[in-house]
Amino acid sequence: MKDFLAQYMPPDYSQHGPRLDQLNAWVHWLMLILFVGWILLFFFMLIRFRASKHPKASYEGTKSHFSTWVEFGVFVAECVLLFGISIPAWSLWITEPEKSKNPLEIRIVGEQFAWNIHYPGPDGVFGKSAPEKMSSSNPLGLDVTDPNAQDDIITLNQLRLEENRPVIIHLTSKDVIHSFFLPFMRVKQDAIPGMEIPVHFTPIHATPGGEVWGVECKEPQCQTWDIACAQLCGLGHFRMKGQYKVHSKADFEKWLATEPKAVKNISG
Repeated sequence: MKDFLAQYMPPDYSQHGPRLDQLNAWVHWLMLILFVGWILLFFFMLIRFRASKHPKASYEGTKSHFSTWVEFGVFVAECVLLFGISIPAWSLWITEPEKSKNPLEIRIVGEQFAWNIHYPGPDGVFGKSAPEKMSSSNPLGLDVTDPNAQDDIITLNQLRLEENRPVIIHLTSKDVIHSFFLPFMRVKQDAIPGMEIPVHFTPIHATPGGEVWGVECKEPQCQTWDIACAQLCGLGHFRMKGQYKVHSKADFEKWLATEPKAVKNISG
């Protein structure tokens, strides 16, 4: 099944992805079987009950219970998909990682047409923010006087993650509904104004290639992965595209220590 999926699905670099891909495959196999079955039944009916062989209508109806058993079989298959795969997987996906696993917490705020990404810095505590403090240089309204904000990092459309470390993304929007989509992580979640929605996953594969955005990579395997907006959000929707990289623990800590702090960028 895994080799079959690899031919038709984007690469999966998340811990939960294989189970999600398996569910997706089984649902589509069931749809294919039903599609072929109903098409064959349709042509059988056209031939078996054509007017030239049955000039007089029969009002007795079918006497076979075959269709009943087919419907029961479909019902059983759907129950297996729902109760055997979907609900157990869903119960795992809605359970946030425990604090003992040291999850990386990030705020992401969508707006027309960009992703604002907020890291709490080495202290792990987000600085306070307020709408009235928002400006072109302070898109999240970070309170520069808050002690917890002094080591915070804010980037635009550039997301950094750590390999094999759980991630909790607190997702929201400033204006309209956006949809945060990471195909390689099997993550897609609407960003809704007025709501903060937690999204969690664990990257299990580091992004190959160079470390710095904006520097042309000469190696074919050097790449970043895309952040997409999967919800039509305005005339500039096509521009709402970011990039993300998954680093080793050492590389991520190096980036965290050397990346300019948001307070410095805001102050100026």
